Amino acid sequence: VQLQASGGGLVQAGGSLRLSCVASGFTLDSYAVAWFRQAPGKEREGVSCISSSGLNTYYADSVKGRFTISRDNAENTVYLQMNSLKPEDTAVYYCAAAYNKRPLTPSGYDYWGQGTQVTVSS
Repeated sequence: VQLQASGGGLVQAGGSLRLSCVASGFTLDSYAVAWFRQAPGKEREGVSCISSSGLNTYYADSVKGRFTISRDNAENTVYLQMNSLKPEDTAVYYCAAAYNKRPLTPSGYDYWGQGTQVTVSS
């Protein structure tokens, strides 16, 4: 069971990135998936979640209106489209999955991928 996060990089403020989280060894279609981030010296923050069906989503206030989470169960992949990036979005971003998770909240995830670094320059 593995989750592989990718798509991070260096971008200027106002730019965009799309992160991908690909599952291997299991199918994601029964799992809620969340994106978390952790900046140096700060606590980990739940950024966004999506239900197994894709019908329900959650966003932290800090990213509402700028980030969009989506999933393609046929590709076993969850995406995080990040627009209007700010320097304060700089962090290592992680994806995580939880089986049949209800309610949809950014806590209690069982499987974690490695992080991908997002750096936003001012």
